[in-house]
Amino acid sequence: MDEELRPEFIAWRERRDRTLDEQREAARDKRHARGYRTARENLSDLVDRDSFQEYGQLAVAAQRNRRDYADLQSSTAADGVITGTCTINADRVGARRARAAVVVNDYAVLAGTQGFFHHRKLDRMCELAGEHRLPLVMYTEGGGGRPGDTDVTTQIAGLNINSFATWAGLSGRVPRIAVNNGYCFAGNAALFGSADFRIATRSSWIGMAGPAMIEGGGLGKFEPTDIGPAESQEKNGVIDIVAQDEAHATQLARQLLSYFQGTLSAWEVAPQEPLRDAVPQDRRWGYPVRDVIETLADCGSFLELQRIHGRSVITGFLRIEGRPMALVANDCQQLGGAVDGEAAEKAARFLTICNALGLPVLSLTDTPGFMVGPASEEAGAVRKMASLFIAGAQMTVPVIAIFLRKGYGLGAMAMTGGSFARPVYAASWPTGEFGGMGLEGAVQLGFKKELEAKTDPAEREALFNELVAHMYEIGKASEAAAYLEIDAVIDPAETRSTILRALAAATPAY
Repeated sequence: MDEELRPEFIAWRERRDRTLDEQREAARDKRHARGYRTARENLSDLVDRDSFQEYGQLAVAAQRNRRDYADLQSSTAADGVITGTCTINADRVGARRARAAVVVNDYAVLAGTQGFFHHRKLDRMCELAGEHRLPLVMYTEGGGGRPGDTDVTTQIAGLNINSFATWAGLSGRVPRIAVNNGYCFAGNAALFGSADFRIATRSSWIGMAGPAMIEGGGLGKFEPTDIGPAESQEKNGVIDIVAQDEAHATQLARQLLSYFQGTLSAWEVAPQEPLRDAVPQDRRWGYPVRDVIETLADCGSFLELQRIHGRSVITGFLRIEGRPMALVANDCQQLGGAVDGEAAEKAARFLTICNALGLPVLSLTDTPGFMVGPASEEAGAVRKMASLFIAGAQMTVPVIAIFLRKGYGLGAMAMTGGSFARPVYAASWPTGEFGGMGLEGAVQLGFKKELEAKTDPAEREALFNELVAHMYEIGKASEAAAYLEIDAVIDPAETRSTILRALAAATPAY
């Protein structure tokens, strides 16, 4: 009973409890009225039960000289950010591999703004994550810098803080996942944008400046919902995955993190025989490559990033017999699978991150090459497409290439790390076809005189089709394998076992 406890223990417990939702009813109810969860509800849903160890729970905003201290303890609980260590997914990967760090910005405290102690807590957690190699999940909802911390009298602009550099400095060292719901402006948006992987709900507005800063800069008056809505930020690639709500976003964060936590012992797989008919007999027809991916991957293990940005290249994660892999694949239903500049930059960034974090790469290639034409060049094709070669050249993780159908030109090379010789294993389905450029273009370029000599349009078309058919025959997968330009032609139904053997050959670590 409380009357049997020492006074200092009772005082400490009362102080601690002021930071919890039970004693912050008004803040909690306001969140719920908007259909949102509290910061601690998101935290509880993310981390494994009884695994969270909090840092800096008793911090308050640096405003003691202008506000009642007892009120600060509740209204500015934890100075607007919950930080700590935990495990996530321990039931799937084991406690040792499930270690993680968490930062949850609390919008119910001063609109989630970043204050003096807030930054101190953020720095502490990023430093621990770097030192102990802890993946870090951050909920970023908030309004950026806070001007009202009047207790701080030894700074002017406060730009000598380390938070943004410390967070960004973890890039390539540990996985960093940002989750957002609601308003995310200024410094909070900088944190969101600097993450390796970015999840946001449909009720998200994300911008490098909020309404006050925009108006103060003389750029007009805007509502918060005018700035960076999720629909726009999904299209331009700022958001990797759009979630329905905070519960869905949290589930996605756990799933995404799991790919960097190692192999799962339990998995299921769909029948593989349908892969033999996945590619249409007519080579001009497109097909839904995501159906191929879903069939090939362990059931339910495929997670796509940036689905509607850079649409001709699919990026994401999957598992094969529990083993996690990064995936790049051409979508022949978008631009015929041609790699345009946007898709090249998207894939390059993705491969760079996955390489730094040690995840092997599977490339499912079916491309006529890079997207060409004046419009492509005006969009910076040379620079953007070259980024995919640079990313490939820097990769040290195993790359496995499976050619589903077309493997033409520089675009196909870029999809496989920069060269067909780059992957630890490069195999094709029997439907594979190869050439220095697309067959139709090669015929038009290489046999221009012969075609022009045919004055009758019907005869010219017949010759054209004959030449294309001939080039197709000499560029079939079996011929490419015979000339050792690829390593093998395989039964599509045996693709999974082919990938696993290649991984085993690459290094014992995989």
